[in-house]
Amino acid sequence: MPATTVPTLTPVSISYSELQEKETDLSRNIEEGFGPNGLGILSVTDVPGFSSLRRNLLRLSPRLANLPEEVKKELEDPDSRYNFGWSHGKEKLESGNPDMLKGSFYANPILDTPTTDEALIQRYPSYCGSNIWPKHELPELEVVFKAMGKLILEVGLMVAFHCDRYVSKAIKMHEDEGLEQVLFRSRCHKGRLLYYFPTKESTPTEDNKNMSSWCGRHTDHGSLTGLTCAMYMKDAVEIPCPDSGAGLYIRTRSDQIVKVVFGEDEIAYQIGETTEVMSRGYLCATPHCVRAPKGEEASGLDRSTFAFFMQPDWDEKLNFPEEVHIHKELIPPNGSLTFGEYTEKLLDKYYHLKT
Repeated sequence: MPATTVPTLTPVSISYSELQEKETDLSRNIEEGFGPNGLGILSVTDVPGFSSLRRNLLRLSPRLANLPEEVKKELEDPDSRYNFGWSHGKEKLESGNPDMLKGSFYANPILDTPTTDEALIQRYPSYCGSNIWPKHELPELEVVFKAMGKLILEVGLMVAFHCDRYVSKAIKMHEDEGLEQVLFRSRCHKGRLLYYFPTKESTPTEDNKNMSSWCGRHTDHGSLTGLTCAMYMKDAVEIPCPDSGAGLYIRTRSDQIVKVVFGEDEIAYQIGETTEVMSRGYLCATPHCVRAPKGEEASGLDRSTFAFFMQPDWDEKLNFPEEVHIHKELIPPNGSLTFGEYTEKLLDKYYHLKT
């Protein structure tokens, strides 16, 4: 589908000062952004300290990606399926080829060691593992990464408070079952610093021709994802994206594909599948993907961004509603699973589908 035929939309935005006001009823904004007819995304504006943190963190992304190979090898953690530390070429694109265009650095910005229980670490390695930081080669990464994660979580908890207020108007909810409390007590939030390497060719490769050339179409699995606007650089100089067709695309509830844009100074939040299930569909997750820039000007361009995945604790008991419309085959009606058990079932399903 040519980019010209795809509508470009801005998400519903809420100011940080509005979010802080617990007396203010933001249910209409929440419904417009996250409700059954929403895009599954909203943005928060005017967050104190966010702009400089974003700039400082994203500028570290190319420096990390360009560390010597032997240093990056030390930052890898195969035991967690590369869900802690450095990961490059471990994921597959839709074509089945390894994704060599993108490097990721994963860490839990809230807890360096979520647990010391060996049985848990073996069972849930991607949640219970420990952080690996380049303490000597890039010591500032740990400081800025943690500060960014903590800020996105702090604002995310405010968003969650207002989500709970909106959902509680429709369904009976125990206070400790609400999204805010579930996220507040979780030990397994995860930050991901992404770096998209510059490509030499300006003509699209097979993988680059796809709409989801930089990040395959998917729906986030957890509860709430915080996103920064991407930073583009050429020859170490920050520049605006040269291709208006590049960026974040969302498939709406009515099956329309739209491009979504938000500002550099805004934190965007997207709903994950777990929240959709637990809110009985009052808060909705939407499939999305990222398209890479194309054309002559895209040659030699790199891109950095940060995503923060807020999810329930592995031990958090999820009490499922009677009717579930996604992953029906995995979820017992009116039953319960811990988030860790639910994740295992999902992984089994997707790995089975891929083999």
